[in-house]
Amino acid sequence: MTPLRRLYYFLGLPVLRGLMRLLTWTYRFEPIIGAENIEPFIRTDKVCSPAYWHQHHILGSSLVRSWISRGFKACFLVSGSVDGDVPARIARAWGAEVIRGSARRTGALALRDQQRMIKDGYSIVTTADGPAGPRYEFKAGTVLMARIGGIPLLPIGCAAANAWYLDRWDAFMIPKPFSRVAMAVGEPILVPADQPLDDLEAIRQNVQEAVMSLMRDSENALGSA
Repeated sequence: MTPLRRLYYFLGLPVLRGLMRLLTWTYRFEPIIGAENIEPFIRTDKVCSPAYWHQHHILGSSLVRSWISRGFKACFLVSGSVDGDVPARIARAWGAEVIRGSARRTGALALRDQQRMIKDGYSIVTTADGPAGPRYEFKAGTVLMARIGGIPLLPIGCAAANAWYLDRWDAFMIPKPFSRVAMAVGEPILVPADQPLDDLEAIRQNVQEAVMSLMRDSENALGSA
């Protein structure tokens, strides 16, 4: 990292964190659908893997942050590229652990680190179609991680009534100030430890549809309110 980039992070990161906190403070949150599904993992030694789309990282991470404040032990999987430096620093400021890596560049090392964090009692938070898509395609690596670690996947869906969408592969969503937002947490989906690797595709499709269904539930909650 160059000295100029270090200075940028030193000066800009507190401002960015403040803006994010101010922005999320303005949101009008609908009651969380399926909120009871996270309760078994709060202030306990039970571990899971919350997963939401890369597009919904602002809302998904804010939800996980609220869990962290209640004792949830979270570890975010963040891209190993320079672009991941800011999200990693923000997650650590929340009190979460961070693993840097991606399936494209350091998948085996990231998987090893995930298993280590799981043994230490941390839940692995992933944007399951990241870091480069395709959008809304749940990555098989996340399912494999859950199988090896013996932990359930916890699907999460999000929606905003008014938002900006960035012109990039994930159409990254930034809910506008004072927007109504909705989130849904699905039932944990366990990947059996004896599940043959060749049969993981059926589970991958199942959890992918679960996240999509929860996203639709969130959108419907905004439409009916």
